[in-house]
Amino acid sequence: MSAQAPGARIQPRRTTGIPYVLIVPAVLALLLGLGYPLIWQVVTSFQKYGLAQQFGQPPQWVGFDNFANLAWNGEFWAVVGRSLLFCIVTAVVTVVIGVGMAVLMNSVGRVVKLILQISMLLAWAMPVAAATTVFIWLFDRRRGVVNHLLDLLPGVEMNRYDWLGNPTTFFLVASVLIVWMSVPFVAFAVYAGLTQISDEVMEAAQIDGANAWQRFGGIIMPMIKPVLSIVLLLQLIWDLRVFAQITLLKDAGSKSGDFDLLGTYIYKLGVASNDFGVASAVSIVVLLITLAISWVYVRELIKEDEAQ
Repeated sequence: MSAQAPGARIQPRRTTGIPYVLIVPAVLALLLGLGYPLIWQVVTSFQKYGLAQQFGQPPQWVGFDNFANLAWNGEFWAVVGRSLLFCIVTAVVTVVIGVGMAVLMNSVGRVVKLILQISMLLAWAMPVAAATTVFIWLFDRRRGVVNHLLDLLPGVEMNRYDWLGNPTTFFLVASVLIVWMSVPFVAFAVYAGLTQISDEVMEAAQIDGANAWQRFGGIIMPMIKPVLSIVLLLQLIWDLRVFAQITLLKDAGSKSGDFDLLGTYIYKLGVASNDFGVASAVSIVVLLITLAISWVYVRELIKEDEAQ
């Protein structure tokens, strides 16, 4: 086969509309599944929509009143701050433990690796209600295993200690639960990235005198940075919108507003108080926070593309 003549122009490949036609069903499904609820939520956030509107009374247009009421609502800002702190702490701890588990899986033998993978798959596959019920039983103030074991320690008095009745210990239990259920996803995602790192590169760094920490910081971390970025972003978004675990833990503990995060706060406003207008306004705020978090990641991708 003859080589192409120097200076010959490469003909651009002709594009057709077939790829765009093929994605039309997926785009329509997204518009129907996500577009209508989003539009309804945006419209409702500018309306007074309560119990009467559910029985046929036309909603009253109130403009930005719902958002203005939130701006002066101290409980709302307390929930926002609490939710942001909770999602940042749980997401960072999840990623750190997940990376450690991934490195461990990449270092151990086949049998130990298989045991770790099966264990994490079981934890990941457990339904939210079942996992939360187990944690409620573990931290139960009367028959909880945690109180019993801690009470056996000399000088520790944990008899009938109510973990779910105090906001600090409540969110500690919730954080442990969220991290325990989320670590397998991070571990498997990072482990998949670790398998793409060449053994020759690691061996060459070791021969050059790099210790384990230097190899981890100088080779492994830069190569798995794209994976870490996306899993951290996903964890922040998921932990910001956590609902089921907090609701079940509150059912077993206190119903106070001091235990609310954004998900349960929206539910309390909408379903419990029948104030769907304000609940929709809070949902829009959550959407804006999610977009702001996502934009940080998108901006980094744009910078990387421009650098290349």
